[in-house]
Amino acid sequence: MTGSTCSGCDLLAGRREVPGGILMRAGGFALHALDGPSPLAGWLVLTAEQHCRAVYDLPAAAAAAIGPLVQRVMRAQRAALGAEHVYLFAIGDLLQHAHLHLVPRFAATPDRLRGRGAFEARPEDRQPDEALAEAARAVAKALGAGG
Repeated sequence: MTGSTCSGCDLLAGRREVPGGILMRAGGFALHALDGPSPLAGWLVLTAEQHCRAVYDLPAAAAAAIGPLVQRVMRAQRAALGAEHVYLFAIGDLLQHAHLHLVPRFAATPDRLRGRGAFEARPEDRQPDEALAEAARAVAKALGAGG
């Protein structure tokens, strides 16, 4: 740890790197790739910029922004990556920043990695960091948030 006791704060402040970095900030949220090994390129996380346990703890402005923001990101994932569908998960057991996982599903996604199975990926399913960063940047570009 680099002086912080919150991995979410470290990520949002740039002290903890994820493939592609922070892609966009809007409505009290930061968009970034999954922090850790990922079996699916384009798996993104929308994380509240302030400490709050879950969506029910968001300030009113952030709560109002989350739906349209999720819709924009999901549409960008489908357009930029060719995803057939994008799953939305909110778990909230570890991170003290409300966050949503936006997990793309592709035609070639194996059945065992579809839906919640994405969270049970095997080590050999891990995508290279450069592929994860490239997919994240493609979504950011589709959002008009970066190159």
